[in-house]
Amino acid sequence: MYRLSARFLQGFNQNEKQMKKLPLCLLGPALVASIGFAGVGYSGNEIKQVAPPPCPEWYADREFNVSLWGTYVFTGTSWIDDRYIEADHVWGGGIDLKYFFMRYIGVGIEGWVVDARQARQDIFVDFSDGIFARSIHRESNAIGAVLGTLTLRYPISCTRFAPYIFGGAGGIFGGGQKQINERFTEPGEGFDSVATTGHTDAETRAIGQVGGGMEIRLTPHIGWVSDFSWNFVDGPNNNFGMVRTGVNFAF
Repeated sequence: MYRLSARFLQGFNQNEKQMKKLPLCLLGPALVASIGFAGVGYSGNEIKQVAPPPCPEWYADREFNVSLWGTYVFTGTSWIDDRYIEADHVWGGGIDLKYFFMRYIGVGIEGWVVDARQARQDIFVDFSDGIFARSIHRESNAIGAVLGTLTLRYPISCTRFAPYIFGGAGGIFGGGQKQINERFTEPGEGFDSVATTGHTDAETRAIGQVGGGMEIRLTPHIGWVSDFSWNFVDGPNNNFGMVRTGVNFAF
């Protein structure tokens, strides 16, 4: 009886020890699994950190531009001293074709025409009678130019804006008429009077141009351009400023 009780107690103690080890055995795999899941969660967070998208490109490295614009021209001197346009203010329009073979450099050709209401001064002087008369009338004439151009632009990163400078050279036509004054004499009295009888035909002259402006792209293929240039035509009395604004198409 004593031996049976001892064996029973011994077996009970062993079962109790095994029961105590069971939670520890279960705790170990659970701890390992939690660490593993924690590692997977961290890895997932790393994957979710997506890099921001790149800035949109509004200007291409190579593109062909066609610009259509209106223009306002004002002479550097008053109309009475100007020797080519012969008007203080004129309005018109033009077209500009450029090819940018690099992102920052383009070459092209520019053409424009303006409606110049040229002021004409007619005089009549009668020396024998002491008469001096002067009248002014206006005539509308088309004045235009064609120039080859070089443009340097700088598209500002991640924006729609591109400031630029440009220069050009070519020919201008339609202006430069000179007043013709003729002298009249009466028989036996010698020199008597001077009168304006007309003007010479228009002249074609060389023109140079420097300027700068800004383009704003509305889309990667459509932009708005505005600029100012100073133009040189055979002497300081022929120079004029030009303001342009219009739409640009990029292909």
